[in-house]
Amino acid sequence: MIKKTLGNNLKKYRLELRHITVLAFILIAFQVILTLVQRSSFHELLFETQQWYQQNSAERLANINSTSLELLIENLGDLNKISLEEKQRIIQSFNIILTQQILEQNIEDVTLVVMKDVKVAAIDYGIELYNFLTKKTLPKESNHKHQRAIKLFKENYKKIKSEERIISFLTDNTIFDVLVPFAPSGELVGVFYMENIPDFSTITTELLTSYNQIAVIYISLILFGLLTMYYISSYTMKERDTAQQKLFEEQQSHLKEQIEHEKETLFTKRIYHTHHKAEKVMGFIKDDLRNLSTENINETKEKVSKYANFIARVIYDMKWYDPPVQTIRNQIFNTDINETIKFIVNNIFLRISSKIDKINFDLKLGENIPKIKINEFVVWEAIEPLIQNSIDHAPEEKITITIITTFNETLNETLVIIEDNGNGIPESLLEKNQNGISKLFLENITTKTVVEKNAGYGCYIAYQLATKRCGWELEAENLKKGCRFIIKIKN
Repeated sequence: MIKKTLGNNLKKYRLELRHITVLAFILIAFQVILTLVQRSSFHELLFETQQWYQQNSAERLANINSTSLELLIENLGDLNKISLEEKQRIIQSFNIILTQQILEQNIEDVTLVVMKDVKVAAIDYGIELYNFLTKKTLPKESNHKHQRAIKLFKENYKKIKSEERIISFLTDNTIFDVLVPFAPSGELVGVFYMENIPDFSTITTELLTSYNQIAVIYISLILFGLLTMYYISSYTMKERDTAQQKLFEEQQSHLKEQIEHEKETLFTKRIYHTHHKAEKVMGFIKDDLRNLSTENINETKEKVSKYANFIARVIYDMKWYDPPVQTIRNQIFNTDINETIKFIVNNIFLRISSKIDKINFDLKLGENIPKIKINEFVVWEAIEPLIQNSIDHAPEEKITITIITTFNETLNETLVIIEDNGNGIPESLLEKNQNGISKLFLENITTKTVVEKNAGYGCYIAYQLATKRCGWELEAENLKKGCRFIIKIKN
C-alpha cells in the first residue's frame, strides 16, 4: 500500500521535479557566473584603485623631493659668496636629496634633468648641481643610465614649459616615470625625474584570497538553500494545468511576433533613405561616366568621388545601426555646410525630382559660415530628408524651397533654415509630447495619402541624426504659407 502510494506520488510530481531540477541548475549556474563577474569587477576595481594610489604616491614622492630641492636652493642665498666649508655642506645636502631616495625599495632611478640653451643633461651629484647653479655649466658626460629620463624630458619639454605640471607615465602597468618641473627662484630649468615601481602584489593576493573564500561560502549557502527548496517543493508543487500551458504557448507566440516586428522595424530604420537613393546615385555615376570628356573630367571626378563616398556611407549605415561617435563627430572633419547644401541641391534634387519643373530652389547661403566637425555625409543624411519632405508634400502649383545659412557671432551659432511656400505641416504634427519632441519627428508618422512601406521615417531619421548624433537642435514650424525647418548648430 505504501509502495503504491509512493509510486503514484512520484508519477504525479514527475514533471514538476524535472522543472525544479532545471531551475536549480540554472540558479546555481547564474550564481556561479555572478560570482565570477563580481570577482572580476572586484579585481578590476582593486587594480584601478591600486594603480591610482601608486601613481599618486609616486607623484607625491617625486614632488616632495623636487620641492625640498627648490626650497633648499632658494634659502641658500648667493652661492658665489659662501665659504668653502659652507660650499661642501651645500654639496652634501644636494647629494643627500639626489641619492637618498635610491635607498627606497621601490625607487629605481632618480636624477635631475636640466637644460641650458639647447643642451640637456642629467645631474646625479651635488657638485654637478652646484656648478650648474653657480657657473651655469652642464656635466661633461651625461650618465647613460639616464637616457630614458632625458628622452622623456625632450619629448614633453613644450608641455612642461607651458603647463608646469607634474607628468607621469605608466609602463607595463608597473613602472611609473614621473617628471616634476624644477623651477628654483620661479625659473624653469628642468625636471626632477623619478622611476618608481611600487609593489602591492602581496596585499592584492590576500584580498583576492579572502574574497574567494567568502564567495565559496556564499555559493555553498545558496546551494544548500536550493537543495532545501528542491526537497520541499518536490512534495508541494502540482502540475501546471492545460490552461497555463496554452497561456504559455500564446505568450510565446506573441513574443515571437513582437520580436519579428522589432526586427523588421530595425531593418527599415537602417535602410530607409539608403537603398533607393544609393540606386539613384549609382545611376548618376554611370551617367557621368558615359558623358565623361576632356572638358568635364575634373568636375566629373569631383562629383563621382562624392557619390562614391556617399555609397560607402550608405553601406556603413546598413552595417552599423549605431556607429561609433568618432565616425560622426571628430576633429579631423572639416565640413563646409554651404558646399554640402549646394552639392545636394545641384547634384541630387535637380537631377531626380519628378516635379522639378514645378520646384524652384533659392539658396541664400551666408558668408563666413564656420566649418563644422561633422562627417560631410552625415550632414548630407540629416539635411536631405528635410528638403525631400518639402518636395514630397509640394502642391500642384509651383513651389519655392528656400535654404538659408547664417552665423551668429554673439551666440557662436550657425542656423540652417529650410522653408517652402507649400501646404505647410498639419498642426497636430507640431504638437509636442512629454519629452518636448514634435509628433512630426516621431517614428512612422506620415501625411502621405498612399502609405508606402518606408513612409514615416524621413523626418524621424533627420531628427535622430541631427539631435542624437550631431548634437544639434531641430525645430519645425508653420509660416503664413508653407513651413520651415530650423537647425541650430553650436560651433
